[in-house]
Formats: sequence, C-alpha cells, structure tokens
Amino acid sequence: MKPMIPRVVVAGEALIDLFVEDPRHPTAVPGGSPANTAIALARLGTPVALLARFGDDRFGELLAGNLADNDVDLAYAVKAVEPTSLAVVTHTDDGPAYGFHVAGTADWGWRDHELPDLPADVRAVHSGSLALVLEPGGSVLGRWFAAQREHRVTSFDPNVRPALVGPRADFADRMATLWAVSDIVKVSVEDLRWVYPDAEPLAAAQRLRDDHDTPLVVVTFGGDGAVALHNGQTYRRSAPKVSVVDTVGAGDTFSGGLLHWLDENGSLSHDGLRALTEPDIDRALRFATTVAALACTRPGADPPRRAEADAATGERRH
Repeated sequence: MKPMIPRVVVAGEALIDLFVEDPRHPTAVPGGSPANTAIALARLGTPVALLARFGDDRFGELLAGNLADNDVDLAYAVKAVEPTSLAVVTHTDDGPAYGFHVAGTADWGWRDHELPDLPADVRAVHSGSLALVLEPGGSVLGRWFAAQREHRVTSFDPNVRPALVGPRADFADRMATLWAVSDIVKVSVEDLRWVYPDAEPLAAAQRLRDDHDTPLVVVTFGGDGAVALHNGQTYRRSAPKVSVVDTVGAGDTFSGGLLHWLDENGSLSHDGLRALTEPDIDRALRFATTVAALACTRPGADPPRRAEADAATGERRH
C-alpha cells in the first residue's frame, strides 16, 4: 500500500528521557517534545512525519523504532554521526525536573542541505522546544521553519527549558522572532512567567499576539485548562478532572490534539485559522485539554489513541 503523504510535519528533537527514580536502575524512555507531539498526532489519526536527527547509537535506534511503531513517517529523518541527547528526569513535588546531556549530540547539528522541500499536501509544520534554540543547528532550523509560512501553517511551542536556553533576555528575543513567523502559538503559563517575570502571563501573550497579528494563540494552565486568543477575543476552557499519575508529555499531547482537531475540521490553513468561530475554538480547546488530561493518567509521555479521545469527549470520528 502506498504510504500516506503527511498532513503535518513536526520538526525538532527526539531524545531519551532517562528516569532515575532508582539511580541504580535508570529507565530509558523515548521522549523529546517534538517527537511526543508527532506520536500524539499519529495516534489520533493525523498522517504525520517527524523531521529529526537521530543519534548513531542504540538510543537512536530505540527512538526511530518507537516512532515507526507509532506510525510516524520517518522519510525526513537524518542519520547523524553524533550521539543521542539525554534528558535526566526526576520527580519533585512541583512536577518533573529535567537535567540535560546535550553537548555535541545529534539533535542540534542541523545543516541546510538536511532540510527538505515539502510537498504541497503538507498543511502545517510544527516545531519548538530546544531544536530551535540550541546552536549550531537552531538558527538553521529556524530559517527553514520561517520559510514554511509562505506555503502552509506554522505552529510553534516554545516549551522553555531554562537550564539550556541561555540568558533570559536573549531567549525572549529568539522567542519573539519565532513567534513572529508562526500562525499558531501554544505556550504554557510557566513559559510566559519565566520569559517575562515582571508581566502578567496573559497580558504578555496578548501583547505578542497583537505585535505579530498571530491568528491563534493558546496559553495552557495545566490542570486549570487553557485560554485562546483569537481575533481580539479571549476564550477559556477548563480541563477535565482526572487522577494525575504523571504530567510528562501533557503539553506535547495538547499541541498534537489541537493540530489534529484543526486538521480534521478543515481549519488547518491560513484562511481556516482566521475564520474560526467561538464554537470552533471551544470544541478545539475541549478536545486538546481532554487528550492532554488522558496523557496525565499514566506514567511517561503516553498520548491517547483516537478511540480513547472519542470515548472521553463523546465525539465520533467524521
């Protein structure tokens, strides 16, 4: 059977989350914010490809195998000579804490010739997190991401990692530059509080939305739901109440759920985003918050499949 052309391409890192609840027996789990978002999209039923550089080691093989097993297209994958990046994850009373081993690893080595010309059928490119920030490849990937906006929707999730992104002011400039070339920005309240510590988070998001005329901005508040900014209006949606086991990957799942809903409902285009109505936005937020909540009910980054989402929302596949 001929493979389906992806409707969304996710660009960024696929790395190993090394869980160290027992330091003598750490557990290696496939992770990376963009990779998690790609898996969320695939499990929900959106044809998706991941544009990533895979390390030349067993961890790289584990990452690629896990993505393939989840029906993520790896046609744009790059087999790198560098090793795989590691994120060491420990759990605290405030949620997961991350330490990173990223010097000289595969995810940040992008070169212009590794970045593809995408077919016209690709409706959106989603990126964010570390791959757009860490050099030498961050600037290379950032230029490619910006160029996509002429042809399709661009979606950006800053997913700030303070330990790695450098001085706050420099990162604020980088984030604003990427925000300016994005049609969709999904940003957490924690991200906004770190980047703009002296501003009210929603006010900061509103200012950036107005400065760059961003069609759709969604600010996530974890268990308190999400707020969308669209056409000068503010829309709020609470999150479903669930028994939280782990919040790793919840924000990535939210991004996947939002993009999936927009694609399935004919709104993943420049005109479609501008034309979203209040009921559309409410349904999109309901779907995205629901799939993110489902991801919190099990350990690790484990997005739900479409049948689970349908059961939780009471909706049926179109």
